[in-house]
Amino acid sequence: MAIPMERLGDRAFNHRTSVEIESEYDRLRAEARAEGDKMKRYYDEAHQAYERGDGAEAKNLSNLGKKHKAKRDALNKQAADFIFRENNHVERVAADTIDLHGLYVEEAEDILEARIRDAQARGQTHLHVIVGKGNHSAGGVRKIAPRVEQVCREMGLNFAAEENEGRIYVDLTGGRVDGLPGLPQQPAGYQPGGGGGGGYQSEGRPNQYHGGGGGGYPGQQQQQGHHQQQQGQQHHQQGQQQNNQQEDDIWADLLGACFKKCCVVM
Repeated sequence: MAIPMERLGDRAFNHRTSVEIESEYDRLRAEARAEGDKMKRYYDEAHQAYERGDGAEAKNLSNLGKKHKAKRDALNKQAADFIFRENNHVERVAADTIDLHGLYVEEAEDILEARIRDAQARGQTHLHVIVGKGNHSAGGVRKIAPRVEQVCREMGLNFAAEENEGRIYVDLTGGRVDGLPGLPQQPAGYQPGGGGGGGYQSEGRPNQYHGGGGGGYPGQQQQQGHHQQQQGQQHHQQGQQQNNQQEDDIWADLLGACFKKCCVVM
């Protein structure tokens, strides 16, 4: 049985971006859909050949379908990797935030689970998950938020959903979530777009969280909060620049591991 390939709304990016970047993402998804259509056609023809007793032709057509499936999965992996890096660049989201815009549901599930396990291994205490408001989803029904909540339950984590903001706060320690904490300060290069879900741009510094583990993606330096605001901001920007490449390398490994089990169709 095929797994539905549904993504978070029609707006894939959480920030203003160039036509070239959006076109590249759309191209990858369109080519993946085309390969998926070819896959389905060959599988249907293989089934028909089998039904009429032509086993050799059925096998040949099935093999052709498998080739197009592999191409589809590779293109979807490229698209997911592309959009995830764009939306989660260190200059666009806070260190303890993950944005799932533009991902298919099963892609978002695997990436989130890997992100949570990595954060827990590094002692991070919480995670803000941007899932979108569902404004652009079919019928206004959110697809990713329920799956995020399901992942949290399966991993034994408590969470609090912000229904009107398109965010879910996840406690990574297993503790209770009695209320929503303040939102993280966004990087200086944050560019709010029309993506929906996020709403951090007008917020100040966060309230105290459930511990001092700090946030951040793998390889990203954590900021201490004991400096003056101006000095802390300068240090934050310098740390981001120095660690962009390291972060990209580790996320490449993390995303690669996710997609080994992602996009299973048959």
